Amino acid sequence: MKFYGREKQKKQLHQLFQSDCQKIALIYGRRRIGKSELIRQCLRETKVKSIYYECKQTTEWNNTDSLSEIVSDVFGYPKLAFESIEQLLKFLFEQSQKEKLILVLDEYPYIRENVKGLDSILQALVDQYQYDSGMKLIVCGSYVDTMKSLLSKQNPLYGRVDLTIDLKQMDYFESALFYQQFSEEDRVRLYSVFGGIPYYNRLIDSEKTVKENMIDLIASPGARLENEVSMYLHSEISKITNANEVFETLAKGFSKYKDILDQSHVSSGPTLVDVLDKLIRMDLVKKEAPINDENNKRKAGYFIIDNLSLFYYKYIFRNASRMSVMDPDIFYQKFIHTDFETQHVPHVFEDLCRQYLIRMNRMGKIEEPFEKIGKYYYDDPVQGKNEEFDIVTKDDQGYIFYEAKFKKDPITNKIIENEIEQVQRTGLSCYKYGFFSRSGFACANHKDCIFIDLKELYLQ
Repeated sequence: MKFYGREKQKKQLHQLFQSDCQKIALIYGRRRIGKSELIRQCLRETKVKSIYYECKQTTEWNNTDSLSEIVSDVFGYPKLAFESIEQLLKFLFEQSQKEKLILVLDEYPYIRENVKGLDSILQALVDQYQYDSGMKLIVCGSYVDTMKSLLSKQNPLYGRVDLTIDLKQMDYFESALFYQQFSEEDRVRLYSVFGGIPYYNRLIDSEKTVKENMIDLIASPGARLENEVSMYLHSEISKITNANEVFETLAKGFSKYKDILDQSHVSSGPTLVDVLDKLIRMDLVKKEAPINDENNKRKAGYFIIDNLSLFYYKYIFRNASRMSVMDPDIFYQKFIHTDFETQHVPHVFEDLCRQYLIRMNRMGKIEEPFEKIGKYYYDDPVQGKNEEFDIVTKDDQGYIFYEAKFKKDPITNKIIENEIEQVQRTGLSCYKYGFFSRSGFACANHKDCIFIDLKELYLQ
């Protein structure tokens, strides 16, 4: 199967492989994010001798024996026998004095649990062979807190890691490489369900419609990803009930801390803080403050950033009993279709447009590079309430306010004039206006406006 994206990380790893010196890399990220496949792809592309070992949740002896078999195969030796992991690792470091060698310890937390003092063992070997070794040691794992602890000052490996890769979700553009056969509109829909997780995107069948993929993969009893979200939460969180409460509340659109506490059944404020912090560390939720008032904690909001989790808690979790007794097509039509098209996809489209602006900014394709992007909160004196603009950038000249429309009709002069009038009515500082449109534009050119249609978001 073809490998997509991750160009920056691939370049980093290949630079590490090519070095003549000993190098240590730490790679971590949530389950299904593509860590192992990234490493394996880079190993396929290099000529440096490599040993890839996926650690097991078993005894030190079992891991030692399994890794010994791989080492014997790579070096073409009869079955080697080692009494411990330390002895085996020492052998590999000694071999790396003769030729460059890549050693990958994937799912490192598993073996770390069963080998007392393994961090210290690695530290001692790294220090002992640092001047005459060509070892490229890659330590990889999905338990993010455990992996991050290897970088702490208290850990023996502190200061010895040359490359750290915290692998995140792919953006909308790289995700779409998995389903290029679909129209631009359908790519937005698919991203709004499966997000930037490579494992999910590999499951999408280009021979089926978006609806059929949704039903087959998550919106039907026994679907491949039906229990994916709950399984991931169970692996990381002990009190799953509180996480479910918080997710359901966020999926309904409540984002402020007080509203989440009021609307959910989480027992207390400290408990809610703990749950939110854990979900943020798991890269499922983000905390975002307005770019025009970043230090105002009361205006900060919490948002689900994992699209499969958002979809699951919007449509599947609360309707699981109904889904189990209904025809999948009827269930989809009754409980998903309308809200999905009118609310869910347009909401995710806004995030997709933010990603596009960041992508262009990093590539140097924004006329006036911006230093901030996010939401802009303000008080509407006419309506007498607080409002927000969802996509706003700030550069040296000031703010640009963007509007994203995922509708069947093109953007007209009236829509543009209403947007400009809304900004001017509130007295906000803005020197340009931007518009994203699914269906193009039916309007005259405006000197202070930027027009971006859907096709432009997917151009190379």
